[in-house]
Amino acid sequence: MKRIFYCLAGLVLFTACHHADPTLPIYGKRELVTKTVNGKSEEDTVYATIPAFSFVNQYGKTITDKDLDGKIYVTDFFFTSCPSICPGMQRNMLTVYNEFKTDPNVKILSHTIDPKHDTVAVLKQYADKLGLSGDSWWLLYGKKEDIYDIAEKHYLVSVDAQGNGGFIHQGWFVLVDKQKRIRGSYDGTDMKQVNQLVTDMHTLEKESGE
Repeated sequence: MKRIFYCLAGLVLFTACHHADPTLPIYGKRELVTKTVNGKSEEDTVYATIPAFSFVNQYGKTITDKDLDGKIYVTDFFFTSCPSICPGMQRNMLTVYNEFKTDPNVKILSHTIDPKHDTVAVLKQYADKLGLSGDSWWLLYGKKEDIYDIAEKHYLVSVDAQGNGGFIHQGWFVLVDKQKRIRGSYDGTDMKQVNQLVTDMHTLEKESGE
C-alpha cells in the first residue's frame, strides 16, 4: 500500500474518552513555565496546540486556523475512493454532523489523504452524496506534505510510505477544543465511541475557552 495512516501505538491519547468527571483531559506535549503575576512567580502548564494551517474546502474556499478561533471541532483523515472503512466512518460522522450542523461554534474537518485524486470538485461531489449542506462540515484539500505534516506532528497520527498504489488508514476522530488543544480521540468505526464523542463535544461547549 502507498500510504498507511495509523494511531501511534501506546499513546493514551488514542483511546476513547470515557469520563466520570465532566472535565475532559488535555492531551499532547506540555511544559511547565514560570511567569510573574502581581510581582510573584507562579508556575503554569503550557499545552501543545494545533498550529496555523491553510487548506481549501469543497466549496473552493480557503480555510485557515483562524476560522476555528473560539470553536470546537472534530477532524479525521479519509479519501473518497476508499473501499474499506471510510464509508462507515463518514456514516458515523453524519451522527456528529446532524447533532451540531446548526451550531455555529462547532465544525467538522475531514482531510483527504489522496489530494492527487480528491480535487475540490471531487470533494464537492462526495459531500453532495453524503447530503452535506451549509458550512459546518468541511472536506479539505491541500498539498500532500502539508496534510501529512499536520497529521503526524500535531494530530499525532503517523504516516508511513508503502507500495502497490493504495492507502490503508485507521479511522480516528480527533476532538480539538476552543484553544486548539487535543481533548480526545475516538474510533470512528465504533458507534459507541462516536456517541461518546458527541457527549464530550457538548461538555467542551460549556467550557469558557480561557
